[in-house]
Formats: sequence, structure tokens, C-alpha cells
Amino acid sequence: MLRQGAGTLQLVSQSFVNAEQARGFATLKDISIRLKSVKNIQKITKSMKMVAAAKYAKAERDLKGARAYGVGAKTFFDNIDPVAAEGAPKEESKKQVLVLITSDRGLCGAVHTSIVKEARNILNNAGDKDIRVVAIGDKSRAGLQRVYGKHFLVSGNEIGRAPPTFADASIAAKAILDSGFDFETGTIVFNRFKSVVSYETSKLQILPLEAIKAKEALNTYDSVDDDVLQSYSEYSLAQLIYYAMKESATSEQSSRMTAMDGASKNAGEMIDKLTLAFNRTRQAVITRELIEIISGAACV
Repeated sequence: MLRQGAGTLQLVSQSFVNAEQARGFATLKDISIRLKSVKNIQKITKSMKMVAAAKYAKAERDLKGARAYGVGAKTFFDNIDPVAAEGAPKEESKKQVLVLITSDRGLCGAVHTSIVKEARNILNNAGDKDIRVVAIGDKSRAGLQRVYGKHFLVSGNEIGRAPPTFADASIAAKAILDSGFDFETGTIVFNRFKSVVSYETSKLQILPLEAIKAKEALNTYDSVDDDVLQSYSEYSLAQLIYYAMKESATSEQSSRMTAMDGASKNAGEMIDKLTLAFNRTRQAVITRELIEIISGAACV
């Protein structure tokens, strides 16, 4: 009876040891799989950072030339309406259009979120105003579609895959003018590029032809007939949209470069922790096996 009990105890002890070994090997395998996954993610984030850096350098060069478009059109609107704040439509304007400049691509920090947040703030405080949304880019449309879908006037996608051009801005401006919505004032919400690590969510005021004609300060300009004014109002809308798209594209690439740099550093820290955990677990398994071998030899 005593021998059987000892044999039974030895069998239970051996099965417990085997279970502990299996648990150790399973942990090693899990850590190894996760370590490999994090290393692959780090490779992707580093590649995306390099691509974003190249696109950012090109976007910053293009922005220097595009700013002339925006500054010229903005100066004209400021001259004929000096009272209005930057991008802030007048309170008595009941019919307004809100142009949101984003893109179709993510992984760039809070660039698109800041645009959507500003748009929500404007729509929540609209009151009895009829505000229609022009979403340039899938990110702005996706952020507002569920709650403010009835406010959408025009939406466009395929933005961000290639650098924005004046032709893209002209298509957006034509879509707004041909939408049939006779707005009194409008606002373009975009991200203004400041530096590699910072941007600012800004607004630009846009006015239709009838609103421009109603401004008394327009008399300061000589020899401005209706045909010239109509042509310029259409062209200035495309100007401002093009300028805003260039500013937002540069902000997006710089933010993506910064985000991917942070993601690569975080992945590196996680790799170091997983490597340390893997080595400790492997050492513990080896030490336990050596103890079992030595204990078995001592028993013999």
C-alpha cells in the first residue's frame, strides 16, 4: 500500500511537472508570436514615416506658391467686409455653406478630428440657420454622416492619394455653385500649417456674387462691372479652396510623419519589453528543467 501511494504521488508530481513545462513553452510561443507581430508593425510604421517625410517635403514646397492664391483672395474679401472676423459669417445670414477640407486617409493624428469637431460645434450652435455642409474628403463625411446627414450638400472623395491641384479645387467650386443652394455667406474650415509639429484649425470666409455686390466697400475698386465680378467671384472660390487644400495636405503629411515616428518609438519600447520577458521566461524554463534533472539524479 505504501509503495502504491508513493508511486501514485510520483505520477501526480510528474504530470504536474509536465503541465508546468507545457505552460512555460506555451508562454514562450505566445511571446515569440507577439514579438514577431510588433516587429512587423514597426517596419510598416518606419516605412510610412519615410513616405510621409518625402510627401511632406514636396507639399511644403508647393505650399509656398499656393499661399499667394489664398492671400490674394482673402485680402479682397477683407477689404470689402472689414467688420467680419476671419472665417466668421455674419449673424444675420440665414443660409450658409460650410466647406470642410480633409482627405480619405487616416493614421495622421487628430488632423481630421479637429475639422469634424469644429464643424459639429458650428452645426450645434446653428439655431434657425440653414447650414449646408460640403465635405471634401471621406474623413469629414464619415465623421458627420450619422448625425448631420441631412445637412450635406456636396461630398467628394479620392482626396489625399495625390497632391491637390487647382483642377481639383475648380471641380469642388463648380459643384458648390451648381448645387442650387443660394447661400448668403460661407466658411471654409481647414488646418493651417505652422510647423512640422503644429497646425491650427482655421476658417476662411467666402461670399457669393450677390453678397459681394451688396458690400459698400466694393466702390473702392474702379471699373468693376458685373461680368468681371462674376468671373472673379467664381475664380476666388476656387482660389480659396485650393489654398485650403494645400494647407491641409501639408498639415496632414507633417502630422502623419510625427504620428508614425511616435508609433515606431512605441513599438521599439514594446519590443524591448517583450524581448526581456521572452528571455526571462526562457531562462526560467531552462532553470526548472535543470532542477528536475538534478533532483532526479539525486533520487537515483
